[in-house]
Amino acid sequence: MYKHIPALALLALCLCLFACSEKQPPASFIHIENGQFIKNNQPYYYVGANFWYGAILGSEGEGGNRDRLHKELDFLKSIGVDNLRVLVGSDGNRGITAKVEPTLQTAPGVYNDTILAGLDYLLVEMSRRDMSAILYLNNSWEWSGGYSQYLEWAGYGKAPVPAVDGWPAYMEFVQQYATSDSAQKLFTNYVNNMVTRTNRFTGVKYTEDPTIMSWQIGNEPRAFSDENKEPFARWMAQVAAQIRTLDKNHLISTGSEGKHGCEQDIDLFERIHADANIDYMNIHIWPYNWGWAPKDSLQESLPRAIENTKKYIDEHLTVAAKYKKPVVLEEFGFPRDGFQFSKTSPTRARDAYYTYVFEYIADEATRGGLLAGCNFWAWGGFAEPSTEHVFWQKGDDYTGDPAQEEQGLNSIFASDSTIGIIRATNEKLRPITK
Repeated sequence: MYKHIPALALLALCLCLFACSEKQPPASFIHIENGQFIKNNQPYYYVGANFWYGAILGSEGEGGNRDRLHKELDFLKSIGVDNLRVLVGSDGNRGITAKVEPTLQTAPGVYNDTILAGLDYLLVEMSRRDMSAILYLNNSWEWSGGYSQYLEWAGYGKAPVPAVDGWPAYMEFVQQYATSDSAQKLFTNYVNNMVTRTNRFTGVKYTEDPTIMSWQIGNEPRAFSDENKEPFARWMAQVAAQIRTLDKNHLISTGSEGKHGCEQDIDLFERIHADANIDYMNIHIWPYNWGWAPKDSLQESLPRAIENTKKYIDEHLTVAAKYKKPVVLEEFGFPRDGFQFSKTSPTRARDAYYTYVFEYIADEATRGGLLAGCNFWAWGGFAEPSTEHVFWQKGDDYTGDPAQEEQGLNSIFASDSTIGIIRATNEKLRPITK
């Protein structure tokens, strides 16, 4: 078909086609076209969940429970939830107050193979259900190690534990991460190891697995000081470039809270997310944590929480519109009525708040808008929290609430009335596969 094209022109055409094929992932991978996620050749808007403990549950070691994993995934699929945000693994020594156990990275570059097997198994089971995973690699907070653990490994001294030493001591310690070449180098090695992994059950490289929607730099990465803004932005760009070099197929995201995680600087948020290697934008919203809905007036504070939520989303959508990148509200939560933790306590205020968020996303889907989805925090499913104590202890079921938070505080259990709202919204967004 090319016989009438001069040889040099034909060579140029071939090189162009080759270059284009290098830039575009296979159609089976979730990708972005004109500011929309595309999955299975269709625009993809979703209500998903945070399921940070999925790899632990998928293991056959301590904390593993594959029967529960199957039950949770089947139930999530039945209510239209096919997008799960998952922690790759926690870091450091065990037995630390408020840290997730068992840990994956027990020392720099030394891994708990049972958790790696659990992650492999989770991805297999998600693939069988046509579910998509966002895998985050680091954490600003102590509950999975992250910043503080890398600093401790790099020789900065013993990491403070907020529940023991207080938040001021912790924040002062972790702000060193943004300028620590040695701590960041340890994380660089971890990223290389995780992104280039091969699934033991399928023989498929992670870089070639369409079950993964996005690699995410971390959970709520922060600079932790005004002085750190520039080095923080540079580090985020470096990690995004590293992941892009390793993996041409998958989307890359930051895990950012938005302006709140950028020292209240929307320009810093914009600078980080304007990077060509960052494919879409993340924000988090926490009405209780941010003082919009005090625990003694959750119902009464709903109008203010909703008003502030709209302002926060809209401010970030303005930034997204400049770059035509989708936005995902990747964490949000609302306590149970009366600030109770029991599974049997009602969730009327939460349901009203969730309804507002979900309707916003459904409206965006109708007009092809940039607010593409959300992952509520977090899935508790069929967990049975202890009735003897409030905070997680070794041997307890994993709920959506990490070890440093009251179990049941923000968890969505399979018995909650919130389930009906999730199902109804996903039915609006796309047909649910039975």
